[in-house]
Amino acid sequence: MEKEVIAAIGPQSSGIAHVISHVMNELQVPLLSFATDPTLSSLQYSYFLRTVPNDHFQMYAIADVVDYFGWKEVIAIFVDDDNGRNGISVLGDALAKKRAKLTYKAAFSPGASSSEIDDLLVSVNLMEARVFVVHVNPDTGLSIFSKAKNLGMMVGGYVWITTDWLPSFLDSSDSVNPETMDLIQGVVALRHHTADSDQKKKFASRWKNLKNVEASSFNSYALYAYDTIWLLARALDLYFKDGGKVTFSDDHRLRDTNGSALHLSSMQVFDQGQKLFQTLIGMNFTGLSGQIQFDSEKNLGHPAYDVLNIGGTGSRTVGYWSNYSGLSVVTPEILYSKPPNTSTSTQHLYNVIWPGEMVTQPRGWVFPHNGKPLRIAVPYRVTFKEFVHKDKGPSGVKGYCIDVFEAAIDLLPYAVPHVYILYGDGKRNPSFKNLVNDVVANLLEMSRLLQTVQGLWTSHNLTWNLDSS
Repeated sequence: MEKEVIAAIGPQSSGIAHVISHVMNELQVPLLSFATDPTLSSLQYSYFLRTVPNDHFQMYAIADVVDYFGWKEVIAIFVDDDNGRNGISVLGDALAKKRAKLTYKAAFSPGASSSEIDDLLVSVNLMEARVFVVHVNPDTGLSIFSKAKNLGMMVGGYVWITTDWLPSFLDSSDSVNPETMDLIQGVVALRHHTADSDQKKKFASRWKNLKNVEASSFNSYALYAYDTIWLLARALDLYFKDGGKVTFSDDHRLRDTNGSALHLSSMQVFDQGQKLFQTLIGMNFTGLSGQIQFDSEKNLGHPAYDVLNIGGTGSRTVGYWSNYSGLSVVTPEILYSKPPNTSTSTQHLYNVIWPGEMVTQPRGWVFPHNGKPLRIAVPYRVTFKEFVHKDKGPSGVKGYCIDVFEAAIDLLPYAVPHVYILYGDGKRNPSFKNLVNDVVANLLEMSRLLQTVQGLWTSHNLTWNLDSS
């Protein structure tokens, strides 16, 4: 930045993008970035321009997938950095609008050890929810799935949904070894949707014929990077044709302190930075990734994702998501020519093969291993003992009503831990009205007790999750 710079491209790291954006604001230099963190915006950073889809839309796409299958509780597994925290925060908001919720945020530090990831997965496996959203980077993500497989968490009954990091890894590799593919069987993943155009096909053909390239395959970020270069080139061409100039001036606020190696005083402000930025956000052309045009919030227009199902040696597309029409088995380009429709009846996906090669949709939850059993109040009667009475057996009760209840429990596709609690003294028939009132009173008393404990914890600056307790 000591040189005369009028625009910068990158980075992909959201954490670095936050830092650099402050510098670009001061120097009035447009920053064209691939960072997807939803909190990065031109409202805060007036020279920041995101040239990939905002993760805000990806999180709403995941929420629509969760809602489509009818799940209500989700556990998020993510790296505790800017990109991870902010993305999962948006996911929580998106799920709440679908009357679902994040029951637990399983965060781990960047560079977490193998044992730390192991401990995290063991803890979430003890919980009720069986729908996991993984928002990490490729190296960590594959490690998570390796640990999950060892813990028996890649079998029937589990649901794993990943953000675009997984398809990005798979698409940029010429071939993925069978051991890696075996780790992610049945996973559902989102990938940036890019139109299958002749322009993209020709580029792919040219790319494969290039010499000295590390890989002949590329992912969606490569397409957006290519379009970003052309976006800047086209904008500069238009800028200069309109008589734009390039001049710089000193910033008296940039001063080096004693011993500083930053050379701040040598940096200069781009006087026409705002004019070039306005030219950039006004561009409209068709690139490899599709239409390059920015909306009023300076996001790329028509955000869309492919919904993929990993299986065998690759993946298959089970549908699409767009901000225009939600989930569909029809490509977004076709839907753009029709009126927008996000009603429940229009939401469709092809069948998914889940972990464990299961075609039956997972229920999405189980009774937690450390959960409390269902407590059933049973009247300790004196008369009509054929219906229910005290017993010396394991359950403590016996009778026709108990037999009917146990038969119904046996028909359920999952276990329901339960215990029977006798109500009454066995000398006279208890009142059903009193039984119901006492159950309600017990619940109210427990609620008051929990609120009291919560108040004590809060007064000592401690946190207490009333819902999970």
